[in-house]
Amino acid sequence: MIRVKELVAALERHAPLHFAESYDNPGLLCGDPESEIKGVVTCLDCTEAVVEEAIEMDCNVIVAHHPVIFKGIKSLTGRTYVERTLIKAIKNDVAIYAIHTNIDSILEGGVSQMLGHQLGVEKMQVLQARQEQKQVELTVLEMRVEDAQKVAIDCTDQAFSSMVEVETVEGPRQWMRWTGRSDRAMELIHRLKEQGMTAQLMNSEVLSPGVGLGVIGELPVPMPETVFLSKMKETLGGTTIRHTSLLGKSIHKVALCGGSGAFLLPQAKSAGADIFITGDFKYHEFFDAENNIIIADIGHYESEQWTISLLKEWISKKFSTFAVHCTTVVTNPVNYF
Repeated sequence: MIRVKELVAALERHAPLHFAESYDNPGLLCGDPESEIKGVVTCLDCTEAVVEEAIEMDCNVIVAHHPVIFKGIKSLTGRTYVERTLIKAIKNDVAIYAIHTNIDSILEGGVSQMLGHQLGVEKMQVLQARQEQKQVELTVLEMRVEDAQKVAIDCTDQAFSSMVEVETVEGPRQWMRWTGRSDRAMELIHRLKEQGMTAQLMNSEVLSPGVGLGVIGELPVPMPETVFLSKMKETLGGTTIRHTSLLGKSIHKVALCGGSGAFLLPQAKSAGADIFITGDFKYHEFFDAENNIIIADIGHYESEQWTISLLKEWISKKFSTFAVHCTTVVTNPVNYF
């Protein structure tokens, strides 16, 4: 029997919550962590239709990329699609878990790498590495390591529990080391001190390998611009590609970011990319290419559509006692006439 909390723990080992951006809201959004999992549906967006699909397939867990709860909710009256989705899920005991910018922020098994694979990009590395980690040294006196670990996990909420890493030091002094965002580190220290543990902040930044946003890689063989754009359009299912002026040279170095990645354009240019592929570029942001790089806006949904199968494959490999299904509901709210 696999419980919801075991799936949550596995997902958060793969993509820790502290890798998420500060504005984000990943994690278990509704549902009982102790519930036994009957089946899972993976999706990009959790909507009423996706919840209905899960119910029809006798699945009681939905793993979505985008959090259905993103802003504060002060009532549940069914006034908005978010409220109606949550009401339907709660009434039918369907748990909803979101794995958003934390899975965007990992290279291996991440959203941008998946997009790169689909487009034939190789030798991928993180485009913008994460450098905002802090270490916390936790000194534990007259305590067994097992007891210290339990105290550390018990005094943290779900967001912290997956970040606790225990190391044993020989001798009378035992300690643990935790790595995470500096703002959360201060909260963790406060909680641990309330439990009688001595903790202090170490002023050391940690750059986690393979953690950050976007990727940069290469095509195995350089392609003419129109050939690559045509191949990309076919791969994406014929979607419209908005792009800046072509530069009359081959495409070899490719930068990309699933979802909304316009903020990474400076990094793509600095890395010497011939093209930067993402979604949600605004009109005036296209001018920032300045004929040094091609910007290709392929759409938010289109750039992340393979995340649905990515999640299904990853969960299926980890758990074999329940079925995992990709949603058949197309949740893209954008249509082209």
